[in-house]
Amino acid sequence: MAAAITHLLYLHGFRSSPQSFKARRLQDWLRAHRPDVHWWCPQLPPSPRAAVALLRDGIAAWPQDASAVLGSSLGGFYATVIAEATGWPAVVINPAVDPARDLVRYVGEQTAYHDPDQHFVFRAEYIDELRALAPATITDAQRYFAVIAKGDEVLDWREMQARYAGAQLRLLDGSDHALSDFDAHLPAILRFLGLAG
Repeated sequence: MAAAITHLLYLHGFRSSPQSFKARRLQDWLRAHRPDVHWWCPQLPPSPRAAVALLRDGIAAWPQDASAVLGSSLGGFYATVIAEATGWPAVVINPAVDPARDLVRYVGEQTAYHDPDQHFVFRAEYIDELRALAPATITDAQRYFAVIAKGDEVLDWREMQARYAGAQLRLLDGSDHALSDFDAHLPAILRFLGLAG
């Protein structure tokens, strides 16, 4: 990695939030060990176009050579969009490869995973927004660290592995979509980002 990471962006998945246990675990680690790192984990709006606009605006002044992005599931898709636009290193955790295809069945009213009382509408036009945002290819696979669980009950690990071919890959025999054993993989993620030895 060219420079030490000073800015870190975390992107949650579909129906998730900054209350994601992975986001909280990583934020807690940074607070304890690397309080110098600027951390941002925004609540993403349901509209993919609006989500990416929010992110681009929020990171506009971040240092090009000292920033990185992480994302899980749909957040992994967004992390790839951001990494391709900025050239930043990216960690993707069970990343959505084709969310335009996979999220069609979720068009309509949804509830937030961490707060079932919170409802939002996932509109049909958001599928087209996802399609428009999808990077055609990954331009520099070595900038990516992909953590992919064969035990993912939502996404196909083979598709994820193919999409991130050439990336630094951590392919897990078990685990699950949420990566419930995140703590076991946190040291490798931190090493990739140059945040821990």
